[in-house]
Amino acid sequence: MPETPSRDDHSGAPADGAPAAGPNGAPASRRAARQAQQGASGVAPTVGPAPTRPQTPPRAPVSSTAPIDALFEERGLAAPSSSTKRHDRDRRKSRVAAWGVFVVILAILGGLAAGGFYVWNTYEDQIRAVMGWEEPKDFDAGLAEGEASVTIVSGQTGADISQTLFDAGVTKTSGAFYSFLIDSGEDPNVLKPGVYSLQQKMTSEAAFSALLDPANKQEYTAQLREGLTVAQSVPRIAEGIGLPVEDVEAAVKDPAAYGVTAQSLEGWLFPATYTFDPDVTATQVVQAMVDRTVKALDDAGVPVDQRERILTVASIIEKEARYEDDFYKVSRVIENRLDPSISDTNGKLQMDSTAQYPFADREGGTSSRAEELEDDNPWNTYVNPGLPVTPIANPGELAIKAAVEPAEGPWQYFVTVNLETGETVFSATFAEHEKAVAQYQQWCRDNPDGGCS
Repeated sequence: MPETPSRDDHSGAPADGAPAAGPNGAPASRRAARQAQQGASGVAPTVGPAPTRPQTPPRAPVSSTAPIDALFEERGLAAPSSSTKRHDRDRRKSRVAAWGVFVVILAILGGLAAGGFYVWNTYEDQIRAVMGWEEPKDFDAGLAEGEASVTIVSGQTGADISQTLFDAGVTKTSGAFYSFLIDSGEDPNVLKPGVYSLQQKMTSEAAFSALLDPANKQEYTAQLREGLTVAQSVPRIAEGIGLPVEDVEAAVKDPAAYGVTAQSLEGWLFPATYTFDPDVTATQVVQAMVDRTVKALDDAGVPVDQRERILTVASIIEKEARYEDDFYKVSRVIENRLDPSISDTNGKLQMDSTAQYPFADREGGTSSRAEELEDDNPWNTYVNPGLPVTPIANPGELAIKAAVEPAEGPWQYFVTVNLETGETVFSATFAEHEKAVAQYQQWCRDNPDGGCS
């Protein structure tokens, strides 16, 4: 910036550079006097810029971040600028937004997967039929392995035998053997009652041929499966061992003859395969079955005075449950309903298996008929609180163990929602149970021949 001239340097000075003179020739100023003195001594005056003040460096503006900046400078680092901070905030916001989008996508995919799972489980058969993905009903030839015992009883239909073979693991599906009989025109009545040694994973045709072969028939052998009643067991015992059915009927009438204090032997004929000598009597056969039941109760640690109760609970479990885990859950439902402090049903078990027990034509369907639910008999737990008056079937070891050791849980209700797979839903409240019942009813509508009635 150019310096501002002082009042001494105004344009009144002579053009030739001589000192300006005041009145009477005297110097007009001290500068003029000095110049005159220097001129008199022969020294030329030094001409230069007017003296100026020392320049003070501009003061840096005060910043609230100065201490932080200084801290970074001491360590040889550059302090973060405000633009960097804004950039970091933007990056954080971007990451949050990205995670939000990711969570939404996961939720959508999870919903689609859950929906697809429900549709597949509910309509698997229909989907397979439409798409041509139906599973073959029969095993392929050449897969047969292991051993299986099968009992054929007088009066059984082709459908009954088909179910028996499936239960024993001989055929792949419950309807495979029956379909074979229909397609081939074979008559199931040619099969003789008795116990037969077969293999697992056989074709239906191979199973039929094996049942026709006398070499596969086990002599003096009786096989009782879990869940049979005394009335259903009698003909199997007689036909398997070769005893008159009247002898077996007489042998099961007196429980006291076998040390049983209950009013009947229901629940006391243990399910197993028994082989006897040719001269065995009906009483000896029944005694062997009762003794096997006592052993199972002792192995489970059941006190003598609790045997009848445990067999009663176990018999209901045997009829109501299909899978091992469900045995223990059904046991808990029974105990919860019997507990007056928590029961939602006023102590009534309301089990269909107990309502159906007195009706001879019922093997154990799922839905009870109105006459069964309303019939006032001592086994009907829809009418009477507490346990039925006797067991309703012969339970196996698993059912006895489940009766002794019920699972822990709040369940008060259960319903099988798929009769084909046996899928069962357990609920703690009636509202939850109603939803499960609606699921079962939908399955019945989708499968009119599924056995719902």
